Amino acid sequence: MKILIEVIKKEFLHIIRDPRTLIIILGIPVAQILLFGYVITNEIKDAGIAIYDKSGDHVTARLTGKILSSGYFHLVRNISSVEEIDQSFQSGNIREVVVFGEEFAEKLGRGEAAPVQIITDASEPNTARLMENYTLGIINSFSRELYPGSAVRQPVSVPVRMLFNPELKSVFMFVPGVMALLLTLISAMITSLSITREKEQGTMEMLLVSPFRPFHLILGKVLPYVIISLINAVVIIILANTVFGLPVRGNLVLLLAECLLFVTTALSMGIFISTITGSQLVAMMISMVGLMMPTMLLSGFIYPIRNMPRILQLVTNIIPARWFIVIIKSVMIKGTGFGAVMAESAVLAGMTLLFLGFSVLNFNQRLQ
Repeated sequence: MKILIEVIKKEFLHIIRDPRTLIIILGIPVAQILLFGYVITNEIKDAGIAIYDKSGDHVTARLTGKILSSGYFHLVRNISSVEEIDQSFQSGNIREVVVFGEEFAEKLGRGEAAPVQIITDASEPNTARLMENYTLGIINSFSRELYPGSAVRQPVSVPVRMLFNPELKSVFMFVPGVMALLLTLISAMITSLSITREKEQGTMEMLLVSPFRPFHLILGKVLPYVIISLINAVVIIILANTVFGLPVRGNLVLLLAECLLFVTTALSMGIFISTITGSQLVAMMISMVGLMMPTMLLSGFIYPIRNMPRILQLVTNIIPARWFIVIIKSVMIKGTGFGAVMAESAVLAGMTLLFLGFSVLNFNQRLQ
């Protein structure tokens, strides 16, 4: 028994003296509980909308105020033409456009149905359906206020139009997220494990004293994963298009170039992980916890970012997959050009340079 107690004490001391192991053991459960508790929500909060008011009378102003005061939506802009509707959705800041028909108050006064059209961005089908239901609920409540004693009359007619994904297929939401998740795991985790394995087995030192330069060694180990990741991206795009009917509305060359950019970012993360770890187990744990979980929960893959608490919305800015999913949806589903995803591409390029810079610093410190 005394020997057993000594072994247990020694193991506890080992865990306490290794801060990375301690963080993994104690930090992961807390982080997962907090993430799942705050991220998993089906509510709409402060979603950006635009108003196209063809009538501009006191009734439409009152209904607009009711929609905006609900807390579910905030007004991004007022638009004045049909052409501005598509431009609003292309910007990515607007998820819904509410269109009030002409002579709104006059039609209600004559006992006619006054039209209100709801146009949503269905590239995120779950969010589009929720926003539609919330808006319809507010309009129906407004109709009951106009005619409080009537259970039959519907003074406001509300046709609904879903852009980019009129059938609300879930594949439009899952394919970009799955692509980001797979490319992250293949590029980052496998790369970090490959380089860490060389360090763990002691062959990295042998390679470093060989005639090959470190740049050639790293490039030789990373390049195969670039090719594999790009092949996976092409396979996913082909399957999504042929099997699930997901269109590729944008430029295919631009789409593949953006995939290459994201693969490079993920590879740079994998190289950075390999420079701060000494074993494959630790590298795998960091990759799984630090990359896979945030990619699933904080990238907008499953749960809309705008529904998360403010602090988590800020955290999502450092998740590369968040920016890649925006790029994929914009180019592949909405058919936008490079100008619409220039900012997201710049963020990924900046992250790549940052991770590579940290990797070089860590690598040089280890050599010294």
